[in-house]
Amino acid sequence: MSIKSYAIAAALLGLTACQSTIETQPQDIALQGSWHIEVVTQKPVIDYSPAQLTFAPDGKLTGNNSCNNFFGQYSIDGNKITLTPAGSTMKACVDALMDQERRVMAAMPEVTTGELTKGKLLLKDTAGNTQLVLSKI
Repeated sequence: MSIKSYAIAAALLGLTACQSTIETQPQDIALQGSWHIEVVTQKPVIDYSPAQLTFAPDGKLTGNNSCNNFFGQYSIDGNKITLTPAGSTMKACVDALMDQERRVMAAMPEVTTGELTKGKLLLKDTAGNTQLVLSKI
């Protein structure tokens, strides 16, 4: 190789070393407020179901799981979301609502991430399966 080739190679190497990559941190999803539950584990909720989640600014999670009210905690870091239901009222409802309630309560602890798509909040598990589909109230 000639000195000219070395100079060109050194200049190109120098230019690539100056390039910087911009790493962006995922922004927190705007969870705060009330969300209607539309789908639970691939099944649409029963028409006129009161199922909803409410995310308070202080990390408290409340809502209705189809038949009963519940409470708990949530945390968010970028697109990582944790839902921790802690307790609920104990009313009895028709079998269809009780089944939907069980699915809602089982789906919440499975949630690990969230994404906003076409106005819907998709809450997914570690395998990427959508556990809950929510729409803002």
